[in-house]
Amino acid sequence: QVQLVESGGGLVQAGGSLRLSCAAVGRSFSTYIMRWFRQAPGKEREFVAGINWSGLRTFYADSVKGRFTIRKDNAKITVYLQMNGLKPEDTAVYYCAMGRDGAGSQIDYWGQGTQVTVSS
Repeated sequence: QVQLVESGGGLVQAGGSLRLSCAAVGRSFSTYIMRWFRQAPGKEREFVAGINWSGLRTFYADSVKGRFTIRKDNAKITVYLQMNGLKPEDTAVYYCAMGRDGAGSQIDYWGQGTQVTVSS
């Protein structure tokens, strides 16, 4: 069983930056994909960014490419999402998720979510 603990959300003005963290606690898979999703009020949850267990493969939604960067700490299973150039439309609850590498889009664990609010 794995618990994903997120932190780093908050309120920021448009154009500002935030860094989200997600720490995996417990016995994880040997190979995995960590992803960030977000859900704005009244909208469906959407994919934001992902990184594989080695940190060598990353992927992003078009809406955040060039502004957000995902990376991981290889000494421990912690993933970071650096968000720069934030826009009001980035306002959402951000969720960390973990799934087995090679299992497609299947998610096995979700974090509790952290609120990001971008004011105009």
